[in-house]
Amino acid sequence: MSTEILSLIDEIEQSSALLRRRLDWDVAQKRLDELNALSEQPDFWNDPEKARKLMAERQQLETGINTVQELEQEAADGRELLELADGDDDLINDISANMKRARERAAKAELQALLSGEADSNDCYLQINAGAGGTESQDWASMLRRMYVRWSEGSGYRVEEVDAHDGEEAGIKSATLLISGLNAYGWLKSESGVHRLVRISPYDSSARRHTSFASVTVSPVIDETIEVDIDPSDVRTDTYRSSGAGGQHVNKTDSAVRLTHEPTGIVVACQAGRSQHQNRAKAWEMLRSKLYELELQKRREAAQDSHDSKSEIGWGHQIRSYVLQPYQLIKDLRTGHETSDTGGVLDGDLDGFLSASLAHNVSAGSSEDA
Repeated sequence: MSTEILSLIDEIEQSSALLRRRLDWDVAQKRLDELNALSEQPDFWNDPEKARKLMAERQQLETGINTVQELEQEAADGRELLELADGDDDLINDISANMKRARERAAKAELQALLSGEADSNDCYLQINAGAGGTESQDWASMLRRMYVRWSEGSGYRVEEVDAHDGEEAGIKSATLLISGLNAYGWLKSESGVHRLVRISPYDSSARRHTSFASVTVSPVIDETIEVDIDPSDVRTDTYRSSGAGGQHVNKTDSAVRLTHEPTGIVVACQAGRSQHQNRAKAWEMLRSKLYELELQKRREAAQDSHDSKSEIGWGHQIRSYVLQPYQLIKDLRTGHETSDTGGVLDGDLDGFLSASLAHNVSAGSSEDA
């Protein structure tokens, strides 16, 4: 047991050293001091957009530095406690459990340090659309929405539903979530694609097995520093009455807004705001986000054109299979990562799949660079 614990401590220390190098430790600490001093200036918030970016940079640096310091302290504490354990099985078991948790944190921090792609640190929009199949697929889309909300909230992200259309009997036809927090897009971008569910249908009186599909698309929230040119004549605007929660006000006015970008066929909608003006502004922000993601996708496909893991977004490309009957298994078809804990995943435990996707993408990129 002691040998196993020492091995875990070695791994944590190696991860800490790697994270220090990736941060460029001395430079990172100096920059954090500069940002702390700037944030205390009385005119710091005179330029809100610039202040927001500096605060985001500050948070990222502070999180990285704190993570390294905490991991180094946990490794040091583990070594010290192991020397004091002197055959105390209960203490040794506690040390082992603590070091395993620390190693998991270190592994996740290593992956998070790789989130340096364009827009990885940004908030994101996550849109879910039910596939063909009526109630079955609409219920599946609703299950996916719950899964992503649970993951986001459990990971410390803020979630806002900006648009949703309920199914006729159950579930949803579509929903768009705004997920806010550091690296939201970086973690979730690999979720874009088709998700397939196999289960005994609760809506089938004959209890037959059904296969349902829903698509997920993830796009980064972009700020004014990223230019996305949109010809207004290419965009069709429709207004309609909101169908979501909101009381009488929502149902009495045509406050919901739908934008259709005719050259690409991209459609966005927003009904979360209290006025048509608010929803129109948010819908344009979402459209810019979608078009920017489309451009990123084109770049990724061009870079990966000769790679087996080429990513495609569309109804013909399934990225993950969720089988609830006749056995329990969720498997990612790109990375091979799988688990029989279907209940845990559908309740928001997505970290294993997200980490595997990130590691896979980094590995794919490295192999192409070679």
